[in-house]
Amino acid sequence: MKMIKAGIIGATGMVGQRFIKLLENHPFFEVRVLAASKNSAGKRYEEAVANRWKMDGDIPAYVRDLTVLDVRQIDEIAAQVDMVFSAVEMSKEEIKAIEEDYAKAEVVVVSNNSAHRWTPDVPMVVPEINPEHLAVLDAQKKRLGTKRGYIVVKPNCSIQSYAPALYALRAFEPYEVVASTYQAISGAGKTFETWPEMVDNVIPYIGGEEEKSEQEPLRLFGSVQDGKIVKAQEPVITAHCIRVPVSAGHFASVFVKFRKKPTKEQILEAWRNFKGEPQAYDLPHAPEHYIHYFEDNDRPQAKMDRDMEGGMAVSIGRLAEDTVFDYKFVGLSHNTIRGAAGGAVLIAELLAAKDMI
Repeated sequence: MKMIKAGIIGATGMVGQRFIKLLENHPFFEVRVLAASKNSAGKRYEEAVANRWKMDGDIPAYVRDLTVLDVRQIDEIAAQVDMVFSAVEMSKEEIKAIEEDYAKAEVVVVSNNSAHRWTPDVPMVVPEINPEHLAVLDAQKKRLGTKRGYIVVKPNCSIQSYAPALYALRAFEPYEVVASTYQAISGAGKTFETWPEMVDNVIPYIGGEEEKSEQEPLRLFGSVQDGKIVKAQEPVITAHCIRVPVSAGHFASVFVKFRKKPTKEQILEAWRNFKGEPQAYDLPHAPEHYIHYFEDNDRPQAKMDRDMEGGMAVSIGRLAEDTVFDYKFVGLSHNTIRGAAGGAVLIAELLAAKDMI
């Protein structure tokens, strides 16, 4: 496979920084362009980020001296890349417009943003769950008038902690779910240094998160019909989303009813054996085991388990029969790796493996 020329738009923010870390020495992608707001344009990346670098370790040497371009220099950027990873921070309408402009410039856009998650012909993908949704891209390219350019998005970071576990149990027909998520401060692009109010604190509301948590899994579980994604009708999900004083790692407490109630061992076996196209293709960021189950009652824990398989696996624990629902369990995923930049990189790896870039 020849190296794919890539850019990162929104490269100075937390998710953009995570893209930079994940793409260092990548076997598929060569980062040629970094772009951000006009305030950063014209600066060396190291200068543009200055004291705002939020990742562990130093800024990777391969990007330090790259000159940051203005994200709106679409033609100049498109001339240098085959694809872009999008982490731009704008209004939803601005993001929708600029991502479509990149696609119309014949650039593949793999987006971390929420703006296009409900655009009917834009696939929202977790590669192990719904790679077949990529079939809708033909309809999208026809609408946009492109030959190569298109947009693919990844879902909300918090649903990664429970949606894969539910999907792995689809044979047992889960139909009613209560999911409470306990979300790390990095999900808001914050650290404890920049958000001291979160130390020793819990905030019981995150704007827009409950609707995403209830609806986005249904789009993942849906199907392609007549050139658009049609969401599934079940399971019906109700959610609470809470911000907690954890640096990274989104947690979920889940209760579920099944039409065909499985045994505990059947559930565990389904989780143990669950894999998808990333594992079949042996993609660079594919976890060997997507879902890990812990027998110990005090696991998973954010500090100990969020980095499982490079932060790309989902950790599950405390599976038990419930007095009201059929079963309950807890889940954990790394919100800025699997839930954000890592999930987008895995999508791009799958597109590359399928020769779609």
